[in-house]
Amino acid sequence: MLQQARTTAVLGPTNTGKTHYAIERMLSHRSGVIGLPLRLLAREVYDRVVALRGPQVVALVTGEERIVPSRTQYWVCTVEAMPTDIGAEFLAIDEIQLCADPDRGHVFTDRLLHARGSMETLFLGSDVIRNAIADLVPKVQFMRRDRMSELTYAGSKKISRMPPRSAIVAFSVDNVYAIAELIRRQKGGCAVVMGALSPRTRNAQVDLYQNGEVDYLVATDAIGMGLNLDINHVAFAGTAKFDGRRMRELMPNELGQIAGRAGRHMRNGTFGVTGEARPLDPGLAEAIVNHRFAPLKKLQWRNTELDFGSVERLTSALEMPIDDPWLARAREADDQIALHNLATMPEMADRIVGPSDVRMLWDVCRIPDFRGISPMEHASLLARIFEFLQNGGHVPNDWLARQIKRLDRADGDIDTLSRRLAFIRTWTYVAQRKGWVDDETHWRDATRAVEDRLSDALHGALTQRFVDRRTSVLLRRLKQKEGLVADVNEKGEVTVEGQFVGRLEGFRFSQDASTNPDEAKTVRQASIAALKPEFHLRADRFYNAPDTELDFTEQGGLMWGEHAVGKLVAGPEPLRPQVQAFVEDEIGDEVAEKVTRRLQHFIDRKVATLFEPMLNMQRDEALAGLPRGFAFRLIEALGILPRDQVAQEVKDLDQDARGALRKHGVRFGQFTIFMPLLLKPAPTRLRLVLSSLAAGLDEFPESPPPGLVTIPVVEGAEDSAYTLSGYRKAGARAIRIDMLERLADLLRAQDSRGGFEANPDMLSITGMTLEQFADLMGGLGYKAERGERPKVKAAPEPSAPSGDADGAAPAPITEEESAPAMEAEAAEPEVEVFFTFTWAPVRRNKPRGDRPQGGRGGDRPQGKGRPQGKGKGGKRPPRDGGNKAKNFEARPPRKEKKIDPDNPFAAALMGLKTKD
Repeated sequence: MLQQARTTAVLGPTNTGKTHYAIERMLSHRSGVIGLPLRLLAREVYDRVVALRGPQVVALVTGEERIVPSRTQYWVCTVEAMPTDIGAEFLAIDEIQLCADPDRGHVFTDRLLHARGSMETLFLGSDVIRNAIADLVPKVQFMRRDRMSELTYAGSKKISRMPPRSAIVAFSVDNVYAIAELIRRQKGGCAVVMGALSPRTRNAQVDLYQNGEVDYLVATDAIGMGLNLDINHVAFAGTAKFDGRRMRELMPNELGQIAGRAGRHMRNGTFGVTGEARPLDPGLAEAIVNHRFAPLKKLQWRNTELDFGSVERLTSALEMPIDDPWLARAREADDQIALHNLATMPEMADRIVGPSDVRMLWDVCRIPDFRGISPMEHASLLARIFEFLQNGGHVPNDWLARQIKRLDRADGDIDTLSRRLAFIRTWTYVAQRKGWVDDETHWRDATRAVEDRLSDALHGALTQRFVDRRTSVLLRRLKQKEGLVADVNEKGEVTVEGQFVGRLEGFRFSQDASTNPDEAKTVRQASIAALKPEFHLRADRFYNAPDTELDFTEQGGLMWGEHAVGKLVAGPEPLRPQVQAFVEDEIGDEVAEKVTRRLQHFIDRKVATLFEPMLNMQRDEALAGLPRGFAFRLIEALGILPRDQVAQEVKDLDQDARGALRKHGVRFGQFTIFMPLLLKPAPTRLRLVLSSLAAGLDEFPESPPPGLVTIPVVEGAEDSAYTLSGYRKAGARAIRIDMLERLADLLRAQDSRGGFEANPDMLSITGMTLEQFADLMGGLGYKAERGERPKVKAAPEPSAPSGDADGAAPAPITEEESAPAMEAEAAEPEVEVFFTFTWAPVRRNKPRGDRPQGGRGGDRPQGKGRPQGKGKGGKRPPRDGGNKAKNFEARPPRKEKKIDPDNPFAAALMGLKTKD
């Protein structure tokens, strides 16, 4: 063991100034190294030394952070990461009693036995390790430091009666969150400190407490390791914890280490229990007060003289026993478990061929499992990193960038952000290792930047969940009767005096749901009062906004951009809807009236624009008598009338009356009387809304997607909904009424006495298959009969004879060569399916003009589709002695015109003709 110039053990309870003394001694030398038990504490000491000496000469080295200036004199490190071979004049190890810790103790023991400063060495810690140091460190000197304030036991207290400036200690994340939530509800808020937090998050939470914004701190045992806080009382919510292997009761010295955080400098402190924790045994409480604990009997030790000849020899060196009364071989640590798991992987056997591979493997195994996943999953990640280092010399940039990018997200709850922080620590550790990445500076900065963003997000999430800051700020301002200032950003988020209180959606304030219910009314009053100027400015902008910024929804809502600002309500007439503005009642009538006027102007202009043809017809004074009455009937139906509902009224209109209505765009169709301009998507959408308002519906039917000729029929849907949408139900689908009239024109050209088949024009209009078209025709009153017939094949085109260059005749086709062609020909269908349609109306006594195959029926292009044999005025004379109700199936079929087989187009259509 090494002999040093001066080695001192500074021992005593908490709040004795041991760490402060070590910093003073280090700065009295030209160079020094101090090892600390926690990354959080290392950062705190680093900041203190930087404040005294400047960042140019102070280094910070932890497993996940490395700041090393070129002129470094003083090194602040975690114990695992501290350099021990740089020849520093001063060296100190804090919390040296952790030599007995089951997980990390072997590292502290190694530093106790071998780490020395060239001029001075300090070991700082509890009195429990005094005997071990005396026997293991020759010529060591002891310095006893007494506590600067008194510590007393205060017994058990309920959380609701916890005094201000208290720290409640729990030993699981779930308990910490549960207690913090309870304190937020009962005390207004608290700060949260856990060892898993990043230094940035921890410091931000500590600042909440130190600055007096909250009076309570909920923490794990992380506060027991040297964090200096203004705590008056420490309360234990439990006295047992999970140490990574099992649940165990805390040792008396561990409880004393935490309880000793109560009191600062000369101010006295108290400790006790709360929640479900049982009162402390009087003897234990007295031992904590007087800092009298049983001395340590064993320190954890692991061999540091490793053999990298093979994995087996390395494992044997790690498991080497020790024959010393003070030292006990440490239990298998995480790095040993990782080594074992990697060595047992079959794919690793061929990769580890020499000492350099074994050394590299051991370095990879020492990556801590920050993520807390299963050992085998952690080993899989280590195997991937080892493969990269062995093959390429460093972790690939693109692969590492993908891993970091997945974590660079500041959204999510506390648990999600905490997991991302734990994950990024792995890549921070990798980036700190020399030679493991291509550009160490870049990746260190990149991982640090992600960690900082996640730390800030986690701090914000913790504060938002466990600190009701806005309530305290708003209440304080209201009590002081000061004017409140509100701010609304582009997303509509409202902050009052810098505190988020909710969102502004149009002219309504949506209060944040996380507000304490007991204070919600007060917060709302304060927010509305601060938002009044914003509401007036917004109302002015809205009143002057163009119509292009406004719209209506298919359920009658009125939108300004993305925000609902009102809704439509039924008016005295379907074409005169009224509006109801969504405006907070507390804002006043002026804003509400301005918003209402603007919305009414918008919908009035929308109706006037989209229904202009119909409104012009309504204002036409030239229409009188029957045409005027029919026009009002059409207006009441918003431009669409099924013909069977007004059959007699249509029959009563003479040609002049119909012509007067046609001038306004009215079309008398075979199935529907309508105005084609009102079938466009915009008028259709508004027509459905206006009709639903007039009918008093709770849920409005939605308009079909634009451009569809047919749409599927929804079971249970009303026929009127399809009519208002511009469609007519026919079988399993509904067809757009203007396309239905085009189909009717084609049907009138057919002589259906013997039945007819669909032609390509009919299928093209509907965009259907033959089977779908048959279902559609059935819905329109036709009878469809399915049939099959031999498929007519088009004659092959004659091909010119071919031969060789000398004009020789081609060789005859052999049976083997013709077989594939014959098989393909035999595979083609031998028959084709066709349908024959005949008119089969349900009612036989309908006026002839309502039948799709005869009469005027509806408007049609002049000179097209006019049946043969019509008399004057376009009316067909009776064919059966005047019996209009006679079944058309009894009529003899028309003689089929012979098809020219040489005409390819006619041959292609031959399959659609009825077989004689």
